[in-house]
Amino acid sequence: MGNCLHPVDTLSLDKNETQLTVESWDDLYEDYASYEFLSDYNQTEAAPCYSCSLLDSSSLPFFILISVLGMLASGGILFTILRPFFHWQICPSWPILAQLAAGSALFSIAVPILTPGLYSAHSTALCSLGYWVWYTSAFAQALLIGCYACLNPRLNIRQFPGLTLALSVGLWAAAALLGIPVALASDVYNGLCTFPLYRDTEALKYAHSAICFIIFTVLPLILLAAKGLKTALSKGPGPWVSVLWVWFIFWWPHGMVLIFDALVRSKVMLLHTCQSQKILDAMLNVAEALSMLHCVATPLLLALFCHQTTRKFLPSLSLPARQASQMDALVGKS
Repeated sequence: MGNCLHPVDTLSLDKNETQLTVESWDDLYEDYASYEFLSDYNQTEAAPCYSCSLLDSSSLPFFILISVLGMLASGGILFTILRPFFHWQICPSWPILAQLAAGSALFSIAVPILTPGLYSAHSTALCSLGYWVWYTSAFAQALLIGCYACLNPRLNIRQFPGLTLALSVGLWAAAALLGIPVALASDVYNGLCTFPLYRDTEALKYAHSAICFIIFTVLPLILLAAKGLKTALSKGPGPWVSVLWVWFIFWWPHGMVLIFDALVRSKVMLLHTCQSQKILDAMLNVAEALSMLHCVATPLLLALFCHQTTRKFLPSLSLPARQASQMDALVGKS
């Protein structure tokens, strides 16, 4: 994307193709001026459309703030969840919650790698690693929340360590595989980690957009539809609705905008005005910024979820204690 204050004079068409300069539009007009259908040719409308990038080097403080707050919050909640007293006595779902906190922490660590303006130059391998960690952690969190919602909320998952381990390994492996397309499509362009318009990576970009749309947008809609259908048919509670579902609010627009952008780039949908393209580019930046906020919100959601779980499980924990005290009293009397 071009900078609004310093518009670019050339439009890169392809990695191995030439560039169209502003003067070339005049040449095209002179060569074909004899054709009647070009008599009203408008060079302004034919010129390339440049958009403002909201997430450029000027947004460096935003990236750094999100990364620092995300690492502190995720590290704090992860330390709390992993304490023996916490997970053995209060929160039986601690393995899933710990993985969500770890995923949020990994995302926060990857943010500085992709921060524009933080480094003067990037390596392609570092950019690929950053995007792979970025989306792998997000995919893993989405899959964990979806699978946890489908489990029986009364099931104490720590009673089945083998099942929990297999489920966790499978979800993280699937997330790692789903993050490969974006890692292969990323590259260094003008000193920034981005997705250059190379024809040999178009298929990877389309695949990544489809994956994000399914994981971030379709998955929560399926959970909501299943919950509503189960409730309407009175055939059980369906997926367990919890505060963790708020996580999808940060990523749902990202999946929607990416699939819309893929449809525009593939010419399935056409934008007839430059203003429409500028709005789409701005929405891409806004959706990305919103998705980044999840690494700060996720620890707060986990803390709220643990608080709600504590209120439910503490009464059940007090019953065995009362029974033990009664048994001690009976033994003492005897």
